[in-house]
Amino acid sequence: MRDFENFEYEALPGRIVFGAGAARTRLAAEVERLGSARLLVICSERDAPLADALTAPFARRVAGRFTEVRQHVPVDSAARARARAAESAADGVLSIGGGSATGTAKAVALTTGLPVVAVPTTYAGSEVTPLWGLTEEGRKTTGTDPVVLPRTVVYDPELTLGLPVELSVTSGFNALAHCVDALWAPRRNPVGVLFAEEGIRALGAGLPTVAADPADPRARSDLLYGAYLAGTALATAGAGLHHKICHVLGGAFDLPHAATHAVVLPHVLAFNAPYAPGVVHRIGRALGADDPVAGLRALAARLGVPRGLRELGLRADQADEAARLVADAAPPGNPGPVDHSAMHTLLRTAWSGGPAAAG
Repeated sequence: MRDFENFEYEALPGRIVFGAGAARTRLAAEVERLGSARLLVICSERDAPLADALTAPFARRVAGRFTEVRQHVPVDSAARARARAAESAADGVLSIGGGSATGTAKAVALTTGLPVVAVPTTYAGSEVTPLWGLTEEGRKTTGTDPVVLPRTVVYDPELTLGLPVELSVTSGFNALAHCVDALWAPRRNPVGVLFAEEGIRALGAGLPTVAADPADPRARSDLLYGAYLAGTALATAGAGLHHKICHVLGGAFDLPHAATHAVVLPHVLAFNAPYAPGVVHRIGRALGADDPVAGLRALAARLGVPRGLRELGLRADQADEAARLVADAAPPGNPGPVDHSAMHTLLRTAWSGGPAAAG
């Protein structure tokens, strides 16, 4: 399908190193390539032993570590990370872990300009985007700045083998949401569409296999490959309605990031479907489903994704408040018209876990 007569596409710089064992065998060379002599390592407490193991070959280059990463990157956490970078006289940042570690590294880069090398251990995809986000007083602010885009990303499927099935599934659905949103985001373009469709195919193939056999190396590779494509598509297309909803829910109510994306995804797809039949066709083709909304719902149910936002801790009155916040900040160019009434219906349905409704 040829959907574009006119478009703009800006290819983003960045080096990708992908392969099983790449973090063990190639990370040192990539750090050398970056030229940093005093690295600030950013990881969670849980990933600290992994960070120790991966940085051992170039331990002399590690000047400091920051482990107080938090989801949605609260501004106070970002401030502490920046202070640690200054105390360490860091000239580069190495993030090891999920989206929260990457987001914290981006917060440091945003104000310092330090180059970042990222080693993701989940399927977040943010490591290949110039998007940043910070949360303060219940509101998540996002922006785009090329300075936060990691210079190099080392993708190693072996690092995801220990990711629990539940987190693997929700993180994989988070990546699916990136792909779907890129198909109708404000800067949608044919190059990103190709990335998104291939990402959906890889993620749709890998998720059931990982759920059945978490140690399957090919399926883990499929998911990480799909996450890379998802982030790349989103990076050039921008964030659409789905991400605005999830940013509101995460920033205002501190809902778990990946699980929120997983729950909300079928509802936004159903809402926009009547206005974007070409997008629906692409998603269905990639998933191998005539009805991609039903296909996503069936896949989510099969893999144990929570049915509704209330299972994530959101109260009914908070869903009403979120509808107002989303309607006020909806991105331009969404296929379906966005107003408070429409968002109220969408979020109430997503809260209850009922069937996704068309816009």
